This record gives sequence, C-alpha cells and structure tokens, in this order.
Amino acid sequence: MPFTQAEIAYLSAQRIGRLATVQPSGTLQVSPVCYRFDPDTGRFDIAGMNMAASRKYRNIVANGRVAFVVDDLTSIDPWRVRCVEIRGHAEAITVPASPGDRRGGDIIRIHPERIISFGIDDDRAPDQLTVHVRNAADSAP
Repeated sequence: MPFTQAEIAYLSAQRIGRLATVQPSGTLQVSPVCYRFDPDTGRFDIAGMNMAASRKYRNIVANGRVAFVVDDLTSIDPWRVRCVEIRGHAEAITVPASPGDRRGGDIIRIHPERIISFGIDDDRAPDQLTVHVRNAADSAP
C-alpha cells in the first residue's frame, strides 16, 4: 500500500484538490477539482459535468503527466499546513454507473508514482516538520 494510514484518513476526509495538467503548448493548467480516493488501489478519480469537453480532460488525453495536491491549513497561529502531493500519470476514461450510483461517465483516473506529504501525522512544532518523499511502488513507512 503506497499510503500511510494517516494519509489514507486525511485523503478520505478531504473533498477538494488541485490538479495540474500539461496543455498542448507545454504550459501548465491547475484546476480545483472534487475527487474520490480509493484506499484499496491508491487511485484518485476526478469527475465533473461535461468532463470530456473540459480542457483538463483533453490535456490528459494528449499528455497523461499530472500533479495533484490535497492540502489544508489547520491553524494560522501557529501556522500549520497539511499536504499530500501526488505525481504520476492519469488516464481519461469512461466508467459505467453502478446501480443506484450516478457517478458513471467520463473521469480522470490518477495513478500515483511519487508521494510527498507534510504535516499529516506529525505533531512536532511547525518549524520542525519533515517532508516525506517516496515512490508509490514502495510500501508506506
């Protein structure tokens, strides 16, 4: 499993992240998106209205490299940030709706390759927090 239990709890509790995709010109596009995280597979699914017509979806079709960030600010005094950044590849796919579940259709599915987390399961003072970086293929520490 590529994620720690604390990261799984954090990612499962959050609802919005920021997806960075590569545009045809080579510039980056960052979009706030809602997501669904599957802790069993470690994948993230991003859906939305008219997803296949969106620039982010078309960017994925052309170039599947992505970065995805889920973060929040738990305190401003002291300043305390929590963050999980995913780097990897994504695919633009169509999934069928399950019975009783309207969430089928065109989605972006993110497959993590690199995981960077900060402040997720660390109670140390904000100036003493450590950034945790690892490959998704490696087991979580």
